[in-house]
Amino acid sequence: MGNKEISRDPLNKIWKFFASVRLTVALLLTLAITSIIGTVIPQNESPSAYVNAFGDVLYQLFNTMDIFNMYHSWWFRLLLLMLTLNIIVCSVERLSATWKIIFVKTPKFTLSKFQKFRSRVELNESRPPERVRQAAEKIIAKDYRYRRVEETDNGFILFAEKWRWTRLGVYIVHSSVVLLLIGGLIGSIFGFEGFVNIPEGESAGSIRLRNNGGFVKLDFEIRCDDFNVSFYDSGMPKEFRSSLTIIEQGRPILQKDIVVNDPLRYKGINIFQASYGELPAEAQPVTEPDEFTLAFTSKETGMVYNKKARIGQEINLPEDLGKFVATGFKNTYNFRGTELGATLIGQLDQGNDTAVEVTLPLRFPSFDKMSAMIDPRRGDAVFISVVEADSQVKSAAKRYYTGLQVTQDPGVWVVYTGFILMLAGCMVTFFMSHQRICIEINPAGKKSRVMVAGTANKHKLGMQRKVEAIAEKLSQVEG
Repeated sequence: MGNKEISRDPLNKIWKFFASVRLTVALLLTLAITSIIGTVIPQNESPSAYVNAFGDVLYQLFNTMDIFNMYHSWWFRLLLLMLTLNIIVCSVERLSATWKIIFVKTPKFTLSKFQKFRSRVELNESRPPERVRQAAEKIIAKDYRYRRVEETDNGFILFAEKWRWTRLGVYIVHSSVVLLLIGGLIGSIFGFEGFVNIPEGESAGSIRLRNNGGFVKLDFEIRCDDFNVSFYDSGMPKEFRSSLTIIEQGRPILQKDIVVNDPLRYKGINIFQASYGELPAEAQPVTEPDEFTLAFTSKETGMVYNKKARIGQEINLPEDLGKFVATGFKNTYNFRGTELGATLIGQLDQGNDTAVEVTLPLRFPSFDKMSAMIDPRRGDAVFISVVEADSQVKSAAKRYYTGLQVTQDPGVWVVYTGFILMLAGCMVTFFMSHQRICIEINPAGKKSRVMVAGTANKHKLGMQRKVEAIAEKLSQVEG
């Protein structure tokens, strides 16, 4: 026996450790702090970015602690596992008493306790006890499934209750939290998040992981059949769309056009539209237009003046708006990562000390208006756009690649189940309660003395109103 006690003692200590509410508070605070750190410090950036931000010493320290990939670190998973065990042990520790209340075949009640409850109403009835009992049974039968009548030395006691099972509401919430944590652990351990760039007309069967730069081979290939991008008049991207085909064992299985926030899903893997870029194209002959027709719009009067322009030719603008000279033409022009295509470059002199460079994409007439509004050096007295060029502008054929984010989270359905269970548990916990009613009927001469009392494990005020409603119904029943 001594050996058994010695062997069981460590297990008992471990059980008490995980049954501690203090451990729950400590784990929740730790997870909250680490989540703040994970929000403040960007995750899965390049090492050079971290070195520039924190320096070599802090970078080495944070990298050793997996701060830069915190949500996949061993210690973060350990915290989630400890919180899961803590919730399970706490629930089991406190479940035995609740279990005896819920699953008892014949519930016991003590009349003296009901006589002391604040939720109690006493009545004097002109009817004899038997007829009051019959009336009370009809009233209680409408709302309470379990009920029984006991005879006493003086009269009757009617006991009824409902929703014993709602005491499990808190355990349903606990179970939902456990499922959320388990789902997060499954996704952290077995899931992945990566990216791949696929040129138009080509396929890819593997992706690069975001957290460590490694590769994951897929069970299928992703082919980019076509890529299209549309722009606002300002030149900013409006929508980019990829036509993708899933190929498995050399055969096309699934085809879908995806845009941002509308992914393609296949075998538990999600493929999101994330980015795009332009590939170097084969060079083609480019002819520079000999003459342009430019439109100058005065902001003050709203007048539009069309002027012919050549490279190097200075134009005097009406309404004292200044002078403009076209300085060059580019077949392709990249503006902050956006390809504008054929673009005329010029200088606008509005009487200031220095002239301002003006960018005029042929495809986007309102581009200069947007630039004038955000560039303080420019001023917005006049807006310029290219109306037409006198020769065909031949640009190199554009070829794009689509940037895809590829993720897999095998724990997502566990998480969804946890959310549904949490909603159900909250409904039970906050809006339902275990209710018990006791009606004592004693003779008083030819009349009856009646006490209606009730109790609930939650919503005491609502129980008081229910007791009053039952007493009022009972008093209104005619003999």
